[in-house]
Amino acid sequence: MRSTFSSLLLLAFAVSAKAAAVPTSVHSAIASVAEPDSARRSDFTSFAADTVTTLSAEELEDFAPYTQFARAAYCPSSKLTNWDCGEACEANSGFQPTLTGGDGNAVQLYFVGYWPEENSVVVSHEGTDPTQFLSLLTDANLAQENLNTSLFPGVDDSVWVHSGFADQQALTGPIVLAETKRLIAAKGATTVTLVGHSLGGALAEMDAVYMTLNLPSNIHVKAVTYGTPRVGNAAWASFFDATVPDFVRVNNEKDLIPIVPGRGLGYAHPHGEVHIVSPGDAVACSPDDDATDSACTIATVPNIAVGNILNHLGPYEGIMIGTIFCT
Repeated sequence: MRSTFSSLLLLAFAVSAKAAAVPTSVHSAIASVAEPDSARRSDFTSFAADTVTTLSAEELEDFAPYTQFARAAYCPSSKLTNWDCGEACEANSGFQPTLTGGDGNAVQLYFVGYWPEENSVVVSHEGTDPTQFLSLLTDANLAQENLNTSLFPGVDDSVWVHSGFADQQALTGPIVLAETKRLIAAKGATTVTLVGHSLGGALAEMDAVYMTLNLPSNIHVKAVTYGTPRVGNAAWASFFDATVPDFVRVNNEKDLIPIVPGRGLGYAHPHGEVHIVSPGDAVACSPDDDATDSACTIATVPNIAVGNILNHLGPYEGIMIGTIFCT
């Protein structure tokens, strides 16, 4: 089981050339669970338990900027520094990058910057590049550990998370937090937005808790992730639910990465699932792992044998996400 996740991602790389043939004009549904408040049009809110809600076309369209931020994180730092990464950067042309880092192997690529349109600091992490050995080892380290209380103060010791994800988050967390605080002070930002795909989504999920615990309470923290694997145990999911209500994790059709590591290994997702059932049709599912509704991921992909790894790459509202799509 320790190699299952990395094997799946190697398969994703092997078939990615085929995925590249999918036109980016395909209209695929990505959902915003957006319930705009008076201050921000795109704040995300959790859904009531035991409900499945169909997303509107407007909500799907609103979600595109976050998809592009997740896509951009796969691009080399040299392109991100000047915000010259092709379509992903052009789609959010007003974004101002201030920090880039990582090597895509031992440390996932990442960027931090200011998004004037939302008066938000944005942090985005790259997902796994299956050609990079150390990146695969991060995914394969399925043992669980307690959170580091110097990074996550006050978290109960019943909370356990994926060791590989925790180790990776610790490599960038303090650097990213320092830059986030600097931008809040310099720009007057009122929101911090964490974004990522695959492994990058797992890091964004952890960062969302990390930021909430280490930033002033008047800073709104939100996270948007794509094709995210499970990060921790049921206590993690419950703690996350209580700590980060403004969260969406988007699962695309029969993507099998969101069902690993398995619940039988002691893992559980938090709330916020949005499942793209088919192009133009997406639903917001009830909190945490919804194993009963036929429109949600677990019922759609009950095991990896019925999954489709190509769906991990997209298209998300016509946008492909992955190393080969940084154009």
